[in-house]
Amino acid sequence: MAVRWFVHLACHVLGYPIDDKTNEGRKQQVVGLSQQEYHSSSSSCSGFQMPLHYPRYTKRDYETMEEWKVDLLLEQYGLSFKGTLHDKRAFAMGTFLWPDQY
Repeated sequence: MAVRWFVHLACHVLGYPIDDKTNEGRKQQVVGLSQQEYHSSSSSCSGFQMPLHYPRYTKRDYETMEEWKVDLLLEQYGLSFKGTLHDKRAFAMGTFLWPDQY
């Protein structure tokens, strides 16, 4: 019984909801946050996370990049694009290059 109480307490302090009752109690504690801030603070790390660094490829790099690498780059940034390799490269260049680099 003591172990169960300790696990429940640790989960509550760390913000991991055990069941709906715990999650409802946490909602009441976070009154000052907006709805979006609450969901971002209470959700786990299982969803999309924006990479920390902006891609540093040149126009020439995008023009010679293999299709799997373009697909991986777009997927890392949460972008979904279906089309030919030429279309994907053009989309990536338009998305990640600054106007003076294009």
